[in-house]
Amino acid sequence: MAAGESPLHQFEITPIVPLEIGGVDVSFTNSALWMVIAVIVTTVLLTVGMRGRAMVPGRLQSVAEMSYEFIANMVRDNAGSEGRPYFPFLFTLFFFILFCNLLGMVPYSFTPTSHIIVTFAMALVVFIGVTLIGIFKHGVGFLKLFVPSGVPLPLMFILVPIEIISYFVRPISLSLRLFANMMAGHTMLKVFGSFVVSLGIIAGWAPLLFIVALTGLEIGIALLQAYVFTILSCLYLHDALHPGH
Repeated sequence: MAAGESPLHQFEITPIVPLEIGGVDVSFTNSALWMVIAVIVTTVLLTVGMRGRAMVPGRLQSVAEMSYEFIANMVRDNAGSEGRPYFPFLFTLFFFILFCNLLGMVPYSFTPTSHIIVTFAMALVVFIGVTLIGIFKHGVGFLKLFVPSGVPLPLMFILVPIEIISYFVRPISLSLRLFANMMAGHTMLKVFGSFVVSLGIIAGWAPLLFIVALTGLEIGIALLQAYVFTILSCLYLHDALHPGH
């Protein structure tokens, strides 16, 4: 990090291809570039991994098959058999978030998931999607989701508003969790990196060791946050498919 440069400078979105349509800035930015790269890397790895379809799978095919089974089991265990039609979306969601997180660990790269607008957009797609699924599948019966079973009538006047508020807060909590974790971790890496630069190799060995440990932790968090976002999406899908359960 350059002297005097803020640790938050790494999160600055800059246009690569300036473009304006109808007075609206729709420039192709560094954030969009790394999202495209994440899609390409995911597609290439999974396509190449399953291209051979060998009886005795190689490493890449084993990773692709285990990834498929991992997400399939997640959907089945948390959304039930009725959640199977939505597996492609959840599979794509998991790997998009995962590779956006992991590619952000590459020096001089950019982490799209460190921006609340990106994580909120994904959370909003999940929220609107599961809400529409619940309405189309159950109609008015979807409202049972907000009425806890076995609760005395007087308590309904307290619990129903709480359930409604908690439901509409879902996209906010879902997006904030991913955004905050990625931004905080990358900020810490940048701060300790500046310590190494300012102290030099001899005096900066302690923060350098901490950076190595923190990098390993950040990779684990990148995996965990992709998992948490996806499994919560599965749980929200379960509520839409089985309201009142």
